[in-house]
Amino acid sequence: MILLTPSSGFFQHTNKLFLSEQATGVQLKEFVRKNAANALSMANMLMGMASILCSLNGHQHAACWLVLIGYLLDLADGAVARRLDACSALGAKLDDFADFTTFGIATSLLLRTHALMDNILCMCYVLSVIVRLCFFSSGIPFMYRGLPCIYSSAILACLSLLTGGNMVILRVTAVAMILFMVNQGFYPHDRVLESQAWKKVVYAGGVVMVFCSSFPPACVYYLLWSVSYILFPTTLWSCKV
Repeated sequence: MILLTPSSGFFQHTNKLFLSEQATGVQLKEFVRKNAANALSMANMLMGMASILCSLNGHQHAACWLVLIGYLLDLADGAVARRLDACSALGAKLDDFADFTTFGIATSLLLRTHALMDNILCMCYVLSVIVRLCFFSSGIPFMYRGLPCIYSSAILACLSLLTGGNMVILRVTAVAMILFMVNQGFYPHDRVLESQAWKKVVYAGGVVMVFCSSFPPACVYYLLWSVSYILFPTTLWSCKV
């Protein structure tokens, strides 16, 4: 009995340690599950901040690409949150902050020049994104009111890259995007990673284009993707699974 006492104590200690490690592993998995989508939103916000710095330092090409990477991250964060059943008020706020940073401020700086009217256009664009985010809810399941700002940003970034920053084209497009965002028309929820298989292929193609393609084909790809959402929202991007 004397010999068994320390042995049993050792096994009890080992068992407690094992259970403690198991509990820690479960807590870690739960933490990752709850914050995976938040991490994507934070990454989107970082892309926006990096794009702002690039624009301020005259690196317009890099600024546009960072906006397009934010575009992919924003499409993914909502899908991940719903897939992992990790939707939360914090996640919604982070998503709005990330959208405002990347698709509001960072995108508006793509329009910035030393001209007063261009600076006013930048401010108008930011204000339209604020209005779009404030009136996000349409009251109808899986429907947006107003063009989602990620699509207007993608169009502006692609045109900036394709035209070499032609300000006439960017000004006209920016005005059109502002009108689309504030007109309160209805657009379907862009559940790209949760619907038909072909939409997932479109998304995968976008990822490949960012990292493996030269910029003209990639820009055309993103431009067609975004324009199709505006022109054919009910036929191409309906929410039916």
